[in-house]
Amino acid sequence: MSQRKIQQDLTLLLQDIAVFCERASGLSLRSYQLAAAQAVIASVLLHRGHSIVVMFPRQSGKNEVQAHIEAYLLSVLSTQSAEMVKISPTWKPQSLNAMHRLERVLKKNLITRRLWSKENGYCYRIGQARLAFLSGSPEANIVGATANALLEVDEAQDVSIEKYDREIAPMAASTNATRVFWGTAWTSQTLLARELEASREAEQQDGLRRAFICTADEVGAEVADYKRFVAGQVARFGRNHPMIRTQYFSETIDEESGMFPAQRIARMAGLHEWQDQPRPGLGGDVPQYALLIDVGGEPLSTASLSEDQRDATALTVVDVDPSGLADEGLQAAIYRVVHRRVWVGTAHNQLYGEIRAMAQHWQAQAIVVDATGIGAGLASFLEKSFPDRVVRYGFNRATKSQLGWQFLALVESGRFLEHQPCEQENSLQELFYRQLAGCEMKILPGPEQRMQWGVPAQVRDPLNGKFLHDDWVLSAALCAVLDSFTWQRSQPTVIVPAADPLLELDKGF
Repeated sequence: MSQRKIQQDLTLLLQDIAVFCERASGLSLRSYQLAAAQAVIASVLLHRGHSIVVMFPRQSGKNEVQAHIEAYLLSVLSTQSAEMVKISPTWKPQSLNAMHRLERVLKKNLITRRLWSKENGYCYRIGQARLAFLSGSPEANIVGATANALLEVDEAQDVSIEKYDREIAPMAASTNATRVFWGTAWTSQTLLARELEASREAEQQDGLRRAFICTADEVGAEVADYKRFVAGQVARFGRNHPMIRTQYFSETIDEESGMFPAQRIARMAGLHEWQDQPRPGLGGDVPQYALLIDVGGEPLSTASLSEDQRDATALTVVDVDPSGLADEGLQAAIYRVVHRRVWVGTAHNQLYGEIRAMAQHWQAQAIVVDATGIGAGLASFLEKSFPDRVVRYGFNRATKSQLGWQFLALVESGRFLEHQPCEQENSLQELFYRQLAGCEMKILPGPEQRMQWGVPAQVRDPLNGKFLHDDWVLSAALCAVLDSFTWQRSQPTVIVPAADPLLELDKGF
């Protein structure tokens, strides 16, 4: 076949998908969707066998264009023995959702609505063309499936490289099938990132485009509502939050890195002063305070440890500013650190009494307590003294990951602010900054997008050589829990503690 004839056929193919969507389904593909769809279809129908990467931001129409490509190929390949396979990271809900989208398109499209059928609960057929949906989860047994026309991997950043290389890639090994890796940017160690690098290398060799990377700016240029939505997300989470960078701007992040680089720590700098007592209310500005408590161990449980190895109980006092709720983009409170208090190896009955006194002194509207393990007892007694104001926070892998993402959002959006340096509290604030600098994060593979974070064990404080903990970082991070409260600018209720439950006991807990 001459080069001219190939080009003529290609031009018709590229026009065909747009007509197929617009006239048969009533859908006009956006420019970034059309470019990717045309490349996939041209590779399949011209037997190019390209490996194509399509990286779109969240909620930008990735799944919709997939369904239309699949319906189109089922239609035009119906006279051929075409086998296509689509892999999703999980069967439920991702494969089921993808099947539902395809069915919706097949039923709506005037060309396909009376032609398609479903087989075995997971295969769609028009004539001799068939598309099978399979799970790419680690435990799924998918060996034996074959793709001779198209192999799609959806949300490829969440499919393990090992699973792909061992069980998925062989499906198209001997057929020259087109492979398409769909997804959203994540870390540099994912399957999607690896295939993106390979596709760009192939582009340089023959000049044919294989990488289709779209950002929120490009989508927003065509969809005004999307532009407004993303602007709100950026205002709330910050442009440099890892989720914003990856999910909306298609920027790959490092799998392991320092959680608080210097520029992120600098965003915490506030203009307010340190306080040792509540500030007076002025006009309608009524101060509202919250206590954030990371609980350490008692002397008996840490007797064999030196003082610098013991976990401290760290308490951070924040002044809650609800004015951010009126900001159309932010729609959230601002938190200013005004005071800190630390206890090392203090018995919990004594600790409870001192924290109870601080809550009353600051008229705290919320008390967030690390209730993991030994902290549960302290939380219980505080709940009895301050009903409806105590929030227990139990740390496990999932909740700590969630808290880490939420705290990064507070910092990146400028909603967590430190007081100006002051002589009374310089040592604690500076320790907090050193703990931040020593804090590391690791993004774990998988659709949960889970993060491990904290100061690694055995890390030493660069100032004095002692073990560096992360109690002040955890105390500060509990600030993210305060977003679940309803904050108002009206006069807060004055706290009158209930009877001290410890007075009713012979011994502390």
